[in-house]
Amino acid sequence: MSLLAIWRRTDEPGHDVVQLTQTDLGWHLNGAAVYLSDAGPARLDYTVQLAEDWTTKSGSVRGFIGSQSVDLTIIRTETGIRNETGWTVNGQRQPAVRSMVDLDYSFTPATNLQQIRRMNLKVGDKADFPVAWLVAGASNLVVLPQTYHRVSETEYIYEAPTVRYRATLLIPEAGFVQDYPDGWVFETGNAGRAL
Repeated sequence: MSLLAIWRRTDEPGHDVVQLTQTDLGWHLNGAAVYLSDAGPARLDYTVQLAEDWTTKSGSVRGFIGSQSVDLTIIRTETGIRNETGWTVNGQRQPAVRSMVDLDYSFTPATNLQQIRRMNLKVGDKADFPVAWLVAGASNLVVLPQTYHRVSETEYIYEAPTVRYRATLLIPEAGFVQDYPDGWVFETGNAGRAL
């Protein structure tokens, strides 16, 4: 069984589709975003491999943004005696995000899923969950500070102060965002139920 979702962009023309499947090693997100960027039409096929506890193990992004080709392999490893985290993008170390455990892509709402599932906030709980963030067109990861405050069974006040974004996200039990104001709206799929 898998969860499927299709979103329509509300800030510019575009769509995103994703499939979440359970594997022997955890979870696998597999999706594609097609949209109009400032550089022209864009198509980005993406994956995120997640451990059973929803922490990121790896990811990939392939496609194009206007005339720019995109081909990225992202790896997160735990190394050393203290299990310190390390990230690489196409083999290049990413020291700025060393302590992050979640990978988030700027061009899809699908990668909020693992944070929601992993933190499992109760109604009224609030938590900071910074992520290793890949901005569309970039070849390095940056830290994106963000806060989730669960205000009801299906609503989270989400804040990402460095990009000046604050909104109430509608997120049912399955964990896929269904309403991402000024960005994405859920169109169809079976993502309203838990996997």
